[in-house]
Amino acid sequence: MSDPIDYGQYEAGRECNYWALDPTLQAAVRHAYTDEEFAWAESVLSEFGHVAGHTLADTSNRIDRHGPILHTYDKEGNIRNEVEYHPDQHENERIVYGEFGFTHDAFHAPPGRDEPASLTHVLALQTLLCYTDVGFCCPVSMTTGAALVLEKFDDGSLSQYFDRLTSRDVDEHIEGAMFLTEQQGGSDVGANEVRAEPQEDGTYQLYGEKWFCSNLDAEGALALARTPDAPAGTRGLSLFLVPRTKPSGEVNDSLFRRLKDKLGTLSVPTGEIEFRGAEAYLVGEEGRGFKQMAEMMNYERLTNATGALGIMGRGLLEAKVHAANREAFGSTIQEYPLLRRDLAELTTDYEAAAAFAFEAARLMDAREEAGDDSSEYKLMRLLVPIAKYKTARMSVETASYCMEVLGGNGYVREHVTPRLLRDAQVLPIWEGTSNILSLDVLRVFARESAHEALIPYVDDLLDVDHPALAEPRSQLREAFTELQTALGTLATVDEDHAQYHAKQLADLVFDVVAGALLLDRAADELDDDGRLALVVTLFARDRFEGGYGIDSGERLGDEQFDAIVRYGSVEPESLAASPSPDD
Repeated sequence: MSDPIDYGQYEAGRECNYWALDPTLQAAVRHAYTDEEFAWAESVLSEFGHVAGHTLADTSNRIDRHGPILHTYDKEGNIRNEVEYHPDQHENERIVYGEFGFTHDAFHAPPGRDEPASLTHVLALQTLLCYTDVGFCCPVSMTTGAALVLEKFDDGSLSQYFDRLTSRDVDEHIEGAMFLTEQQGGSDVGANEVRAEPQEDGTYQLYGEKWFCSNLDAEGALALARTPDAPAGTRGLSLFLVPRTKPSGEVNDSLFRRLKDKLGTLSVPTGEIEFRGAEAYLVGEEGRGFKQMAEMMNYERLTNATGALGIMGRGLLEAKVHAANREAFGSTIQEYPLLRRDLAELTTDYEAAAAFAFEAARLMDAREEAGDDSSEYKLMRLLVPIAKYKTARMSVETASYCMEVLGGNGYVREHVTPRLLRDAQVLPIWEGTSNILSLDVLRVFARESAHEALIPYVDDLLDVDHPALAEPRSQLREAFTELQTALGTLATVDEDHAQYHAKQLADLVFDVVAGALLLDRAADELDDDGRLALVVTLFARDRFEGGYGIDSGERLGDEQFDAIVRYGSVEPESLAASPSPDD
């Protein structure tokens, strides 16, 4: 049994260990790792949590005030295409790429281990990184994503790029990127027009424009382009590696036109590229580019979700520290029932988001062994877009409210909360908007028959029997029945009707699966601790009870504040004896 966390001992969400102060994240990743890997990884995560809280929290604040500067031309007017960074960015890269091997360890055995780490491990590290800087996590995650694509589809001709993308030597290491968006196409990637002209030496020359290129100066950038006589739509797209410089050291034949003047994620340079015959190298087979890029997209969507978790975790930490220290009307504000309720509900949302996102991560790792015909693959394809959609929206709401807890100070840039909100706002846009992702959910059910994996999966999670969990189990069972009915309905209606309800379907899948995961884990822990039983009870009441509940007498978030918000332990016997509000 553990005492509640004393947030009053901190002045702000800095000079601390982000891993140690986040039992929600600890529990979510522990369920996603194998036991053997977690035994190795726990000390690594704790060490990085300390470095993030004591070093990266400061360097990232400075970088946000002194973002990248683009030098398109040199003093003689020659194309230079160079991005200038604040010196702290290079220190962050040394820590992340060199010391902790973010882009190395999923492909090569890290120190203290005989085989590569899982993608789950990389995503857990990236969550802690996003406590400090979602912008920097963008190139970090795209570097891993580009390496995943080369590992799966390159015939070995680009091994020198793979080796450098995954190197722990920061002098040899290069970053990756994913250049998809064109001005006329946007989310409609099939409308892309950049063309690739084959050359006698086996290379290609790219011509055309890419409109929204994050990590503009990456040496390991992947881009989609259309070869001569290729069919229209995504079937005509091929994938190319397009470095900033040629193997000779010359600047590649492209023009970095400008950096976007963005709201947030200021540490990563995002700009426009005009390819003017840029030397490029085909990855895999012609015409398979979109399917190959989808491998990177699935991973990037998960990094978007874990980035959202980092923002939620940091925002909640800042709010809880402030609430424990700020006195108003004679008491610290964490003593007032209304704020206690708000923090309890936000913590519960965070629990659900973390459980869902890292279950998707576990399934992505499991799919590598199970194959694309497996239930793991179907569930991964379903949960990944939903995880990205839901956690992105939740991070915006959480960041906004945590800023509000700090009052006027929360709106001032000396505090981190304005940056959290600015950075969070891009997450619903990166890697597909909420509508695009919801339509992908419809496709997964229609084309992948995801319901065949989803229904037995949820049914198994709901198979618990404990009096302390009777209420949330009943509510989740009812919602699960509603989900199955909805799937049957949407399978028989026309396309417009299904599209109209696509987002509500994604919402329902998230609520049912997240609640079922929390229920299952609460049951596993009930012999020792009843805290998670309180969390799933509050989650189910919030998601599935009708009305406003004012007359019910329910005050769970207030009465159990220390357990839910401050992670105090709960004697399981006290839950079994407690009647539900309706009794």
